Amino acid sequence: MKVEFSNFLESSREKIHELIDKLSTHFDYVSVLGTDKNGTFFLVNANGVEIHDSAWTERGFVVRVHDGNYREFSFNELKDIEEIEKTIVESLKLNSKMEISSYPVIEEEEIKEDFSTDVEILPESVSAQKKIEKLSRMKDVAFKISNKLKNFNAIYEEVQSNKMFISNKKELSQAYVWTQGYLQPIVAEGNNIKDTYESFSGLKGVELLDEMDEKVPKVVEDAEALLGAKRLEPGEYDVICSPDVTGVIAHEAFGHGVEMDMFVKGRAKAAEYMNKRVGSDLVTMHDGAAAAKEVSSYFFDDEGTLGTDTVVIENGILKRGLSDLLSAMKLGTKPTGNGKRQSFERKAYARMTNTFLSPGKDKLSDMISSIKKGYLLEKYGSGMEDPKNWGIQIMITYAREIENGKLTKKIISPIVMTGYVPDLLKSISMVSDDFKLSGSGACGKGYKEFVKVSAGGPYIKAKARLG
Repeated sequence: MKVEFSNFLESSREKIHELIDKLSTHFDYVSVLGTDKNGTFFLVNANGVEIHDSAWTERGFVVRVHDGNYREFSFNELKDIEEIEKTIVESLKLNSKMEISSYPVIEEEEIKEDFSTDVEILPESVSAQKKIEKLSRMKDVAFKISNKLKNFNAIYEEVQSNKMFISNKKELSQAYVWTQGYLQPIVAEGNNIKDTYESFSGLKGVELLDEMDEKVPKVVEDAEALLGAKRLEPGEYDVICSPDVTGVIAHEAFGHGVEMDMFVKGRAKAAEYMNKRVGSDLVTMHDGAAAAKEVSSYFFDDEGTLGTDTVVIENGILKRGLSDLLSAMKLGTKPTGNGKRQSFERKAYARMTNTFLSPGKDKLSDMISSIKKGYLLEKYGSGMEDPKNWGIQIMITYAREIENGKLTKKIISPIVMTGYVPDLLKSISMVSDDFKLSGSGACGKGYKEFVKVSAGGPYIKAKARLG
């Protein structure tokens, strides 16, 4: 079913054109980004039911003008166009002596296009009560499976994103729906308490609930297995990373590390390694809104640049970074469509979209067979990176022991993977033909500026320091 574009933004189209016409008499570049995102969050557990607006909900406009520099102004609505014009012009007169890095005028190609996606079941076509009933059944099934279960969170979130970008030469609109869900069992045996999760996401509608329903038994079994988990003896091991762990490695290692606004500020070591080897021949990494279909896919970014598929690393060689429009102008490169804002009230930064390693030709069974002593790492918890020094640290929920080419029943938890990014990527010796992308998380620029991203890839075999 087709996702319909926002009535709020459509009704604002004429006023946006009026505002651009008026501001163009003062400035040599004017653009307006209109955003209307609405959604709902649902949670069911043993304590009850919770329903509220999604944290990703927002509605408003950001105006960008050029007067030798680029200045931005945000508004909740466009009512009095003459008053908005006056506010912007007078504000810039007052701040005309502020020293801000200068930029040339954005050169645009003329384009006018509307974009929307289809989903199987539109969120508005299913009542909140029906969604809660489905989540409640998942919770009830979980409690029937295990008497060690103390609580079970069944979470579902749906968001419709509508954006309109109009400038002197561009007129673009997009409408799409994304959903995400989580199954989170919490089990206990005496004072031993463990939890795990299974996540779901995509450019999908309410059909995501059916995917979640199928995974309830498995996630409860995984939680129970963690009750018998052993501690790891720290050291360097042969490891196989599941697709979600592979994804967080890509995200932390050469996601943040190649966000090119950090190049402008001299805060990224990757700027020194362009066209140099940073991984084994098996490592090819992509990022881009057009590189895959997940929660961070879009037709155009928050600066009106069309989404692309960027090959960041090709056969182990670092090729290019990810840029917003202004950092690309500063560096003399072509923008990659990675200019993203936390909201219409915030600045656009170079940010990741769909970040992943490309699949290879190996079979997972052969990868396991090749390891004498090591671990299959599953379910990342969090990750941190240092783009200036290429250090990486990833929290992993658990690992399955591999001995003499076979998985044992021994579970290790928790685990911390650390190391130097090029060492880790150069150690990759096998890459599976499997592929999975997940967009159930969010990413901050440091400790703020959170946006939706997705990450993933195949299973990879590597050497890693575990603790």
